[in-house]
Amino acid sequence: MKKTVWTFGLIAGGILAVTMMVTMPFHEQIGYDRGMVIGYTSMVAAFLLIFFGIRSYRDNVAGGSIGFGRALAIGALIATVASSCYVVTWEVIYFTSTQDFLSQYQAHELEKARRGGATQAELDKQLADMQHFAKLYQNPFINAAVTFVEPLPVGLIIALVSAGVLSRRRRVPEPAPA
Repeated sequence: MKKTVWTFGLIAGGILAVTMMVTMPFHEQIGYDRGMVIGYTSMVAAFLLIFFGIRSYRDNVAGGSIGFGRALAIGALIATVASSCYVVTWEVIYFTSTQDFLSQYQAHELEKARRGGATQAELDKQLADMQHFAKLYQNPFINAAVTFVEPLPVGLIIALVSAGVLSRRRRVPEPAPA
């Protein structure tokens, strides 16, 4: 099980990391809303490897049979490995080259709220909340925890669906009538 989890988890994590490394230098040109679409689309594409990992384990290790619980565990572990790669990549990028990312994102969100008709009091409240979050986000552990919550739910949903589709028990043949 370890080999399957690590192999498929690292490949999925590599897809997530490469996508982030390629798109982050262009986040201003791409825009935050389109960047989110690109990010979550790449997560779904990368997490498709959960399906293939569970199937590989079922067919090559478990003799063609796997229960729902084991399939879900394998899928969840693959999602965790891939999400960890995503987090490590973001931590390196955030703390080395995009120190102004959060302030730019805050300005974008405030402008979006302003265009949406938010009152000055609402804008002030949103700004205070964002400044508090920005202070917390400078802590690498909080940063990592918040970042981990981005891809993991997507991976767990795909693991759940994949486990449901791929799980099957080996049928015990009935004894022949005497």
